[in-house]
Amino acid sequence: MHRNTAERRSGLNSEQGFTLIELLIVMSIIIIIVTIALPNITKYKRTGNETSAVGSIRALVAAELQYQQTYPQNGYACSVGALGGEKGATPTPAAAGLIAADLASGHKAGYTFAIVNCTKVTINNQDQYTGYEITAVPDAVGKTGDRGFCSDDSQQIKVDPKGGTNCSVPLQ
Repeated sequence: MHRNTAERRSGLNSEQGFTLIELLIVMSIIIIIVTIALPNITKYKRTGNETSAVGSIRALVAAELQYQQTYPQNGYACSVGALGGEKGATPTPAAAGLIAADLASGHKAGYTFAIVNCTKVTINNQDQYTGYEITAVPDAVGKTGDRGFCSDDSQQIKVDPKGGTNCSVPLQ
């Protein structure tokens, strides 16, 4: 019994655990690490979203070429939705089934996609689109992406460094 009393007085009891000061120090270190790492994590997410947007632009350009070959009387599609379609449904000019449903919705990985500036001609009372521009803009510039992307029937992808649709810099 004498030994147990001596252990309590000297604070050597093995069941004591961590002190409040030690826990606060550990929590402070964790908070500092998270504060340093968080900006890098969001940067990597933005970079990933931009990479996905470029891949989606390429998929849309390829779908436009296939659409033009499949429906020559219509030319190009003038909406992202027209390139999509229900899984297993019969393809039509209004729902060609050439791209995945998430991209056909016009929104994917923090970017909004649109087909704009369509050039239309009428041949034999049939409207035919002979040109288009695809745009991809971040939902929130600086959060979901930093740059905007565009392409047209020339198939070259260009960048707007400010995140809009004023694409003038070729993608490198």
